[in-house]
Order: sequence, then C-alpha cells, then structure tokens
Amino acid sequence: MATQERSRPSTRRSSSTAVRSRRGRRPLTARRRTGTGVSRRRALRRRWVALLTVLTIAGVGYVVLFTSLLGVRSVEVHGARSVPGDQILAAAAVPDLEPMLLLDTDEVAARVTGIPGVATVDVSRSWPSTVDITVTERTPVGFVAAADGFHLVDSGGLDYKTVQNKPEKLPELQVATVSPEDAVTRSVVAVLAAVPEPLKSQITAVRAKTPGGVEFTLNTGKTVRWGDAGNAERKARVLNVLLSRDGQIYDVASPELPTVS
Repeated sequence: MATQERSRPSTRRSSSTAVRSRRGRRPLTARRRTGTGVSRRRALRRRWVALLTVLTIAGVGYVVLFTSLLGVRSVEVHGARSVPGDQILAAAAVPDLEPMLLLDTDEVAARVTGIPGVATVDVSRSWPSTVDITVTERTPVGFVAAADGFHLVDSGGLDYKTVQNKPEKLPELQVATVSPEDAVTRSVVAVLAAVPEPLKSQITAVRAKTPGGVEFTLNTGKTVRWGDAGNAERKARVLNVLLSRDGQIYDVASPELPTVS
C-alpha cells in the first residue's frame, strides 16, 4: 500500500501554478477600462493639437493681412532715366504700411503706365517690406513740329510727349497724322527701325503719303526714295554705292532697279 501511494503523481504543484496564473492576470473589465482611457486621452490630445494649429494659422493670417508688421515700408524705382523717380512714386501712390499681401500690384502698374514717358511697368514684392517698380521708358525715334512745341514719337508711332526745344539727332516726321493706328505712321517708324545705324544718323526728315512711299532727306540735302521697310540691308548697300554718284534724288525702293536723278 505504501508503495502505491508513493508512486501516485502529485497535483499540488500544477494546481498552485494555475492559481498564481489566474491571480497574475487583470480582470477583462479592467483591461477594457484602461484601453478606453488611453484612447480618450489620445483623442483629446489630437483635438488640442488641431485647435492650436488652427489658432496658429489664424494668428499668422491676421498678422500678415491686417497688421503693419509685414506692411510696405519702402518703394524702389528701377529703370527710370528721363522720367523723374518722384513722378513715378507719386503716380504709384503705394500706401505706407499697406499689408504686402493686400497690395494690388496690377493697379499700381496701371497708374504708373499712365505717365506719358513710360512704356511698360512691372511691380513686384520684395519681402519683407519693399515694393519694386521697374519701368521701361519710351524711346523717341522722331518728332513732329507743331505750334505748341515738338511732339516726340516712339517706335510704335505714339505721340507721347511734347518738349519746347527741338530734339537733337532725331529726324522730323512729316506725315498728315501721327498715330499707332495710322498705316503711314506705322510704315515710317518701321523704316526708321530697319535703316542701318550709319545711315540713320544722316537722316534729318522722313515723309510719306502712302505706306509704301517713304522717303527721307539726308543731312547733305539729298533725297532718298526708300519705299517700305522691306529689304532694308540690301537697299542700304545699293544706296551706299549710288551716293558716290552726282545727283539729288536716289531711288532704292526697288533695289534691283535703282536710279539717280
């Protein structure tokens, strides 16, 4: 009997282990409560982060758009030579401390373009507080003599400015009407743009009654019948040869058949 009892396996150890295992585990309800608490804290943290982000963006937007912190503090003019810089600044009328982002650059450019001597305008922001105004001035190619003075005409045929003294080194334009919409005017200024520089400096007057009938007077008093603006280089070469001959009128309108009379 004693031998049989000793050989019987003991279950005390496994029972004890099972008990400890059950005691070491937390109840399911507790685990669920803890998980829910963590999730709520994370959700609350995300909401606070989102709220702070929105408030930060709103604050930055308010500072940029509605305060003078990033407002205009200086305006710089570039490219002006004959047009006074003060005149450009006055026409631009950029409000001091105007928020940079609210500044209408197109409107500023439109006001400056209204100055007679200005051809094009570019207005840009130079952060944090400077506005740059870059202008391209009109360049006269000739003038029209009138009772009120001498009207300067640019390469587009626009009469844009009147001066009281006769312009030096500019030819007089002798046409019935000076306008960018006038075909004769456009032809005359196109010829002046096409004529090579050595010849252009000798021209004292240009006239035309039709777009293809442009002629000009040289500083020697000789007359050149040029025609239209086509074949300018060839006409100039032919004219250079013809001018070595005696004559008063040099016709190169058809450079293949030039004449001297």
